[in-house]
Amino acid sequence: MNSIAYKTLQSLAKFKPKRETHTLAYIQLKETQRAHARALKLGTTVLEPDIVYSYFGSKSLWNACKLFDEVPNWDVASATAIIGCFARCNHHEEAIHFFSRMIALNIKPNQFTFGTVIPSSTALQDFNSGRQLHACAIKIGLESNVFVGSAVVDFYAKRTGIKEAQRAFEDTHEPNVVSHTTLIRGYMKKEMFDDALALFREMPERNVVSWNSMISGYSQMGYNEEAVNLFVEMLREGTLPNDSTFPCAIRAVANIAALGMGRSFHGCAVKFLGKFDVFVGNSLVSFYAKCGSMEDSLLLFNTLPRKNIVSWNALIWGYANHGRGIEAVDFFERMQDTDVRPNSVTLLSLLLACTHSGLVDKGYTYFNKAREEEEHHPGLLTPEHYACMVDLLSRAGRFEEAERFLQELPFVPGIGFWKALLGGCRIHSNMELGELAARKILALDPEDVSSYVMLSNAHSAAGRWRTVSMIRKEMREKRMKRVPGCSWIEIRSKLHIFVTGDTNHEHHHQIYQVLGFLSSNI
Repeated sequence: MNSIAYKTLQSLAKFKPKRETHTLAYIQLKETQRAHARALKLGTTVLEPDIVYSYFGSKSLWNACKLFDEVPNWDVASATAIIGCFARCNHHEEAIHFFSRMIALNIKPNQFTFGTVIPSSTALQDFNSGRQLHACAIKIGLESNVFVGSAVVDFYAKRTGIKEAQRAFEDTHEPNVVSHTTLIRGYMKKEMFDDALALFREMPERNVVSWNSMISGYSQMGYNEEAVNLFVEMLREGTLPNDSTFPCAIRAVANIAALGMGRSFHGCAVKFLGKFDVFVGNSLVSFYAKCGSMEDSLLLFNTLPRKNIVSWNALIWGYANHGRGIEAVDFFERMQDTDVRPNSVTLLSLLLACTHSGLVDKGYTYFNKAREEEEHHPGLLTPEHYACMVDLLSRAGRFEEAERFLQELPFVPGIGFWKALLGGCRIHSNMELGELAARKILALDPEDVSSYVMLSNAHSAAGRWRTVSMIRKEMREKRMKRVPGCSWIEIRSKLHIFVTGDTNHEHHHQIYQVLGFLSSNI
């Protein structure tokens, strides 16, 4: 009991009671110690996994470590149990250390050992140990085992390149749903959507985790229509969604503002989940807010049994984004009366509310208060908040204050700041300052089309057609093209998407006829 490992791990004890208390954990620990003592008294030479699990269950890491020095012989099941317990308690370095000790004592690891210890290398982001464990599995001849292969695929997909993960997947004999899903996640992370979808279609069987990986991957990368279509396909195939499915699907349908389809998803959540958790609830609050249905958003918000900062932010942002700044400020003040503390997203939504509602002085008050709190809570203010203040002042026509604010910035302003100033100049036809802002933008990004368009619109509003013509000529000479506008409408749960000058819609002839009729009669 005098080994270096024992002395090192003794200091890692998670729970060592100084006085007897009648807590459940303490009672469990005492019972485990008595079982351990009986085993030693009977001359047990092999570690009992039940004793190991009991020590970890009572949070007594110190006693679990003692087992290594008190018992002379281990079997692979007991050693794997110890490693697994370390991994579950997030003591990944210790898990790898005891795997090395296991090898030193000539205990041959099995597929379950590798399936347990390799994820520790992944969690530690330790490339070297992960490669060594993979090499050890190859040496023993277990690299084709599905448990080992899935862990190796996950390691390479998260820590190195996707090609190594592909090779590990190909080396796996009869990969199961876990193996396939792990590689799909790797493809999604690398934005290899076609490969992910192809592998998903090839899977011999799919479970809810597989569907969730595809739906969340598409949703997170902005492929919202694909995510929505996959969710519908999932339901049609009879796979029941869970708590992790709905936030991704609802976020995707919110991003395309498909209100009717989103209501259907809401109905599915009620049907399949009954009472859903705060994550599903928050996604629904945000969905209705993004679609402009603030009454439904508020109704969902009020029914949440527990509200966190995400809940409040979704509601405040919804009111702010739809020009209902007074309501946004009112709900922020209500939040102040709870134990939920605002974060940088809350402040940004609040400034947006003030900007869209012309509440300049109130916005300034909130910003200055946040600047004072920044000393105690770093990270509350970001460049986005400063840019929002420039937008707030510019939209209100307070250009002197906006210029002074820009000059006093604690950093060099980027394009977003000058675009905010240019936007205000366009509203109030301040051509002189607008041209200054445009020059700043073009100096930072000579290919920025939007600044030319905004400046052209500003001169157009002021009736300076010669200047407008010169700007458009310069755009043609530089071969700059405006990003076409896009809009969509949902009819009977089907989305119809339109782009400027589009002729792809199946009914585009009839649409243009109606537009022509309306133009000639308005």
